[in-house]
Amino acid sequence: MTDLDQLRDNLLAAVAAAGGLDALDTVRVGALGKQGNVTGLLKTLGGMSPEERLIEGPRIQALREAVTVAIADKKAALDRADLDARLARETLDMTLPADGLAAGTVHPVSQVMDELAEIFADLGFAVATGPEIEDDWHNFTALNIPESHPARAMHDTFYFPDDASGERKMLLRTHTSPVQIRTMLAQKPPIRIIAPGRTYRSDSDATHTPMFHQVEGLVIDKGITLGHLKWTLETFLKAFFERDDVVLRLRPSYFPFTEPSAEVDVGYTMVNGKRVIGGSDGWMEVLGSGMVHPKVIAACGLDPEEWQGFAFGCGIDRLAMLKYGMDDLRAFFDGDIRWLKHYGFAALDVPTLSGGVGA
Repeated sequence: MTDLDQLRDNLLAAVAAAGGLDALDTVRVGALGKQGNVTGLLKTLGGMSPEERLIEGPRIQALREAVTVAIADKKAALDRADLDARLARETLDMTLPADGLAAGTVHPVSQVMDELAEIFADLGFAVATGPEIEDDWHNFTALNIPESHPARAMHDTFYFPDDASGERKMLLRTHTSPVQIRTMLAQKPPIRIIAPGRTYRSDSDATHTPMFHQVEGLVIDKGITLGHLKWTLETFLKAFFERDDVVLRLRPSYFPFTEPSAEVDVGYTMVNGKRVIGGSDGWMEVLGSGMVHPKVIAACGLDPEEWQGFAFGCGIDRLAMLKYGMDDLRAFFDGDIRWLKHYGFAALDVPTLSGGVGA
């Protein structure tokens, strides 16, 4: 047996005999450290002739590789043994009482999303979803938003760098309207959907955040009119705010993807210096709406002479603020457990139309 073979057997035996990570590290340093046995052999290669190096080099490198692999395997085995021991030691008695443990709460945004789904499900709407990273066509072009429209500006939209071909421009969706486009492309009318989800715009103050939540609704069918839109919104807002005195006002407006378009105001009354939805002491804008533009219907492969529809959209965070009395939108995303404990909802506060959608 050569000296290299003997050294290899001794080092592998030392690795196998290591009873812990500290002992294993001592073996590693003795073999592969700056002054280690294997490191010393590697340093001798520089003083050999080319013929000797051709013979001894592969043997020394094989020794180094064998020791390195053995140390790695031993370390993995020791780590597994340590984890198994800790798992056996750190048990949790599930029969112990949970008194004193803080109960988790449902975020207001999640609660309002459940309320919206419950209300619109009763009206025959399905919930649709789509990707948050969108392409320019679904987010803008298919929605009749021209290249020069300010909504495409960099200060409003979070764009990704162009791909290598420069043909697809990707971005964080600025609204959930692309879900409407994808739904019209994927299924045949009649269509009744709501599209709740996260959206992104470059804005931040007490009533705006770079990431916020939005819900949009879409109906595509034959013979759809503004009357259907107004009734749907009125029914929705009365159910959501749980008041029969909710009054709506539709004001002419402009959106590229609807024609005609209307801003929807809801009446409010002043109670203890705060606006409360219901009555008609004043008006507050809550959402945008309109009849789906014929160009949008045609972009999805449908005949606008045959199919009509309406769409609407509003901020879920704003709905939560109006219903549950929150003053600053930024607090929704601060992660303050005290705020969530105050405004959050119990896990069993499931919205139902029979029991009331509000907790």
